[in-house]
Amino acid sequence: MTDTQEIELRPFPPFLPPKATVLMMGTFPPAPEKRTMEFHYPNFQNDMWRVYGLVFFGDAAHFQRVGEKAFDAERIKAFLTERGIGSCPTVRRAIRTHGNASDAFLEVVEKVDLPAVLAEIPGCRRICTTGGKATEILLSLLEAEVKAKDFKTGETISARCGDRELLVTRLPSTSRAYPMKLEKKAEVYRKFFVEAGFTVAEQNR
Repeated sequence: MTDTQEIELRPFPPFLPPKATVLMMGTFPPAPEKRTMEFHYPNFQNDMWRVYGLVFFGDAAHFQRVGEKAFDAERIKAFLTERGIGSCPTVRRAIRTHGNASDAFLEVVEKVDLPAVLAEIPGCRRICTTGGKATEILLSLLEAEVKAKDFKTGETISARCGDRELLVTRLPSTSRAYPMKLEKKAEVYRKFFVEAGFTVAEQNR
């Protein structure tokens, strides 16, 4: 077995503020050399925290460390805790068949234990996925009438996990490989958070 075929355990535990009403679910973090912090979406080339900066503060650099090409994990954690937003990968263990973070080359060995995660955040009734593979994996863990291939970006569906009724929204990937401008991605995320009852920054006109 080569290094790129090793089974990896997700490097960060789920981040589950007790008062979370929303859970954000991606796929699997990048390899260590691509991380600029020890937290979810740690690659500085990934736009997740720029999207959050735009949506909630009108500033793409809000969560960036001043003068550094890195995000501020503690600032992000404090924000997510205050607002009640959780983050958890859909994959617990995986093999990077090409040694990178591409979902196309990610072999899923073990999916997340979703009922156990949701048990820690009893107030959560909304889940958003951050890409196609995460959506596919999540739907395999839920009772839902919609298939992943028919679930379009920006749409929201009803689903169940055990006895919990959920609304699931598919959001665009914040990877630079996903062909959508940063501002457009932020618009889709903004719409989701507004519908979920969050206060967001005013849009610049």
